[in-house]
Amino acid sequence: MARCLHDVVRVTRLPSALPLAALGLLTVGLAGLSPVDARADVPQVSQTSPPASDPQSAQPQSASQTTTAGDPATQSAATQEPDDDRLPSATEPDYRLVNLATTLRLPSHRMSFELTHRFDSNLMQGTFAENASNLFGLDQGAAIGLELRYAIARHVEVVFYRTNLEKTIQLSSKIDLVHQHAGTPFGVSALLSIEGTNNFHTNYQPGVSIVVSRAVATRLALYVEPTWVNRTGIEAGLNQGTSFVGLGARARVRRHLYLVAEVSPRVNGYRPDKAEFGFGLEERVGGHVFQLDFSNTTTTTLGQVARGGFPNTLVLGFNLARKFF
Repeated sequence: MARCLHDVVRVTRLPSALPLAALGLLTVGLAGLSPVDARADVPQVSQTSPPASDPQSAQPQSASQTTTAGDPATQSAATQEPDDDRLPSATEPDYRLVNLATTLRLPSHRMSFELTHRFDSNLMQGTFAENASNLFGLDQGAAIGLELRYAIARHVEVVFYRTNLEKTIQLSSKIDLVHQHAGTPFGVSALLSIEGTNNFHTNYQPGVSIVVSRAVATRLALYVEPTWVNRTGIEAGLNQGTSFVGLGARARVRRHLYLVAEVSPRVNGYRPDKAEFGFGLEERVGGHVFQLDFSNTTTTTLGQVARGGFPNTLVLGFNLARKFF
């Protein structure tokens, strides 16, 4: 499938397209850059003392109860307590970067829905005016994916994802092993998946990934994701798998505005074409997260990311997520 897609999107490179896209995103995100309000995502803790009749009224308040609303450091610590699954995370607004996973936790018995959309038009082909005449791909076809995520227990999620590329269905589970909080400088999640084409009837590809994250205050999250996917070369007639290390970052540049970027260099096994990469700009509004992104592939599943992106390719896309809690 990767070779077929490669033939479809193989085009003449427009040297200015990639720099223009990256510059446009950085300009939008950084033009209005202002100091981040650390209170934006942290519910203020009530300072009101309990009634005198309450037998606990005489007990001293905990450190989290006496947190002052104007202290970013203590508020950052408050958001990293072990039992904060329902609280919004300042550095992790969504369960994915562009295609790679994050360590954001889903509260028990709650769900999240996400739509992924990648236009087929290659922005490296033609002139800027020609791409603009097609509204940068909106007049072309698209690779569309639907994801439903549900927490069957605390820190255990099951995920159903389907994309119209080869009618691929990916079934996965995510186990949140370690959560970053006071005394623990990083988070760790394990991801197990299996995907199959033709509505999960052919070309099965199991995979496993370990997602390690590090949040820096309320401004930055960094990710390292060693991943292995079996049978990635099956459609090329090869009995090979692929190992890659996903690298990603999400920077909070304004109260609800983020810049995201990722790259997935392969280290072993089947490695056609180029490593997948993507970058984008996203906004969080309540329980919604909208991301406008650019990448070198229309593929989105773990096995598709392992097979990589395409040379001289840049496509426009977006992710739209909604949390139900």
